[in-house]
Amino acid sequence: MLYSLARPLLFTLAPERAHELTLSMLDKAHKFGLMHQKVAHKPVTCMGIEFPNPVGLAAGLDKNGAHIDALAALGFGFIEIGTITPRPQEGNPLPRLFRIPEAKAIINRMGFNNDGVDKLIENVKASKFRGILGINIGKNADTPVEDAVSDYLICLEKVYNYASYITVNISSPNTKNLRSLQSGDALTELLQTLKDRQLELAEQYNHYVPLVLKVAPDLEPEDIRFISMQLIKFKIDGLIVTNTTLGREGVENFHNGNEAGGLSGAPVFEKSTKCLSQFAEILAGKIPLIGVGGIVSGEQAVAKQQAGASLVQVYSGLIYTGPTLVKDCIDAMTV
Repeated sequence: MLYSLARPLLFTLAPERAHELTLSMLDKAHKFGLMHQKVAHKPVTCMGIEFPNPVGLAAGLDKNGAHIDALAALGFGFIEIGTITPRPQEGNPLPRLFRIPEAKAIINRMGFNNDGVDKLIENVKASKFRGILGINIGKNADTPVEDAVSDYLICLEKVYNYASYITVNISSPNTKNLRSLQSGDALTELLQTLKDRQLELAEQYNHYVPLVLKVAPDLEPEDIRFISMQLIKFKIDGLIVTNTTLGREGVENFHNGNEAGGLSGAPVFEKSTKCLSQFAEILAGKIPLIGVGGIVSGEQAVAKQQAGASLVQVYSGLIYTGPTLVKDCIDAMTV
């Protein structure tokens, strides 16, 4: 209710300023004990982890892990922070975030703006959250794509002891050539190298942290088949389907609809869910799936589940629907 009252005011601000202000308000409300959304306990075991419920926060909202405790009070079964890179970087020039309210959509070209992996770890250490925490890792913009593996290795090694699972983001459209890592020898080398290091770290720390891949919705059937075979080959622990789309179906005729960047929110739902179904058919239960993309209602969370997802994540839908979306999705889903 509070969010529905605040949203018109927030929407008068530039999107990035509104984002910062909303997180600041959440932190203050949490500090004074004014915010705690009660949700149903619906445990789900996935990747060897027991999640208290199947609805998580997607990466991107809390890139630096600076608001974990406040976000946890919204009732999420798990929280994913990042995308983080080895070194701090400013991201792309402003403006880089655009609302399309008529379509419940957002276009962003943020470009992995973040304070660097070391600062994220400081924030995780300072938080009181003891729930399921995913950490999403990427590469710095000025690291050549042929050297991308080194950046992912740095992040993997540094966050390993602080994450419940680690997501390898090779699907953002806002870092030059990043999506080329989704195909061919580049994907094979990346997965093999990271898997080998994951197993070494598991032995070193006597603690296994699952490794998850996040892919784009703009994949052809042959891409989906190839990625699926690589996931099985290297025993990757999970797959997040999907990131934002480069398509503009559903927003072409609206203000901001042709801005460069990745489109998220309601218009990506069908494309993302179709991609999820295709992966589910090929993987046939061998790799657990996390469905994300366009969820703005509990019914859509159920549709992701029916398409093959064990868990779901929300982000853009929160901007338009507010925190009640978390509860609605949990209530609607079966476990």
